[in-house]
Amino acid sequence: MVIRTPICDLFGIRHPIVQTGMGWVSDAGLTAATSNAGGLGILAAATLSLSELQKAIVDVRERTAAPFGVNLRADAPDARDRVDLLIREKVRVASFALAPKPDLIARLKDAGVAVVPSVGARRHAEKVAGWGVDAVVVQGAEGGGHTGQVPTSLLVPQIVDAVDIPVIAAGGYFDGRGLVSALAYGAAGIAMGTRFLLTSDSPVGAAVKERYLAASVTDTVVTSALDGVPQRVLRTPAVARLVGRGGVRQLAGAARSAAGFRRVTGAKWRDLVREGLVMRRSHDLGLGQVLLAANTPMLLRAAMVEDRPEAGVMATGQVAGLIDDLPSCAELIDRIMGEADAVLDRLRRLDAGV
Repeated sequence: MVIRTPICDLFGIRHPIVQTGMGWVSDAGLTAATSNAGGLGILAAATLSLSELQKAIVDVRERTAAPFGVNLRADAPDARDRVDLLIREKVRVASFALAPKPDLIARLKDAGVAVVPSVGARRHAEKVAGWGVDAVVVQGAEGGGHTGQVPTSLLVPQIVDAVDIPVIAAGGYFDGRGLVSALAYGAAGIAMGTRFLLTSDSPVGAAVKERYLAASVTDTVVTSALDGVPQRVLRTPAVARLVGRGGVRQLAGAARSAAGFRRVTGAKWRDLVREGLVMRRSHDLGLGQVLLAANTPMLLRAAMVEDRPEAGVMATGQVAGLIDDLPSCAELIDRIMGEADAVLDRLRRLDAGV
């Protein structure tokens, strides 16, 4: 059975499955592998300079002819330049962790680029729908990284009933049963981060993948110690140390992380300061929280790039506790669609009284 939903036509994909844009993880290889398998691969751009992003887009194009997306930070100082790059490169989808302003939405839509922000609350979904976005990714509390408090099973149907654009469910999905449940709630597909991180196409190192595979559903913690905003990560000694830090020690560590991020990315201090001020206005953060925000990119990099689970931070959904293998993206998507077909067949048999 072919499962075709509105996002299949909107994105030009075969299957209603989206791979989220994870910093240091969703590189050109993972993005292209997902798109080649019939889903929507999304390239993470937050940790790339503008020139690096252009090279990464070219790299994806050399690996696949299928549509793909790019995840942008709407509050980045050069957000408009990045939007212009996506338009020039004719990227199919622009996704955002935070909603872009109406003028950027209109600019992308006028150029034929689908705009898909992520939301964690009904009021946010209603606001961006009113601004004209094409679809929303709705992440429940089970999801990894920055997350809210409402479970996916409650948040998705609530938002489906509130907006008239396609809803993509995220947070806790990893198999065909989950896909069918999302469709039953009224969603047009699912988005997965942790499940795609744990594939053979993911660039994450073996030691970190082993740590994920060993996790249980209770081995995660939601903490604001990293950047001042609640974030779900694996429970590790490094996280315990960060949570235990306070005051001057915490801010001093954040300052070192900011300096390290500048060295790795080539960012200029004035750009980091400008971005911090934007974050402060956008998220109503205090100065201490803005400084803390420098922690996250470098601590994620230590794990995801340097393969040091003991030294870094590993954002994850609770679903990591249900994953025990590392298929390719093609194998994963084929498996999910096969499982979904089997679930739908079983439901049809129940409906027929068999």
